[in-house]
Amino acid sequence: MRYSFLTWQRALRVVVIGGGAGLVVLGCTQLPAETRPSASAEGRLQAVVRNDTSGYETAPPRDLNGIGTYYMGRQIAHVMGHEGAGWLERSGRRQEEGTDILINALKLKPTDVVADIGAGTGFFSFQLAKKVPKGQVLAVDIQPEMIASLYANRRKFNAPNVRPVLGSTTSPALPADSVDLILIVDAYHEFDRPREMGRAIRRALRPGTGRLALVEYRAEDPNVPIKRIHKMSVEQARKEMAAVGLEFVETVETLPQQHLLFFRRPN
Repeated sequence: MRYSFLTWQRALRVVVIGGGAGLVVLGCTQLPAETRPSASAEGRLQAVVRNDTSGYETAPPRDLNGIGTYYMGRQIAHVMGHEGAGWLERSGRRQEEGTDILINALKLKPTDVVADIGAGTGFFSFQLAKKVPKGQVLAVDIQPEMIASLYANRRKFNAPNVRPVLGSTTSPALPADSVDLILIVDAYHEFDRPREMGRAIRRALRPGTGRLALVEYRAEDPNVPIKRIHKMSVEQARKEMAAVGLEFVETVETLPQQHLLFFRRPN
């Protein structure tokens, strides 16, 4: 799952690797006016985003599968564009990634509001929708082509509680204090602006109860057949989430190749 941040900043380069959903980004539909941040609040947020470069460095890529930007010592990876959408829907994915195990581990309630950031074609979004029949799934992606696929699949699967959201490289365009769970699968390591996105994610979660479920291929395991730049260690993930004010809850190691890390927004 790749969060296609580079779409707007450079020629799109397709890197087809194991796992991942072409990164989906916030939904295409505009949020209701009463749930959107005020213009003044959004302006203050963007001013902070523009001025805060903490943790970023620009240097020649150590790995050609990465961009020339480093965050907290980690090189940011190139993203997979919409041309690789077929990889997200491959027939063996459920078994390879243990996706049913992942969905069950989220422990969702029927009324939960869930955001799938890096949703791509909605591989996870439409599975999540069945778990929250009285809630909503906000399927976020920054690529218009992925948003179009999400709308088509919403009709195909008759899933009215899935709402495509068009986001940006610095924000998933989610209303503040409104989301019970945010899921990011194999996409975070490709975010162009992880610090800004992390802050926006924190703001969208419900204070005290809102959770982030971060799924990334295990960097600590050399047997996971994924390029190193497309993996993350628990140590690195915890460091980056702590930097934006998210509290570590636990790591679940029941997936075949990936870490499942839970974080929480404090009160």
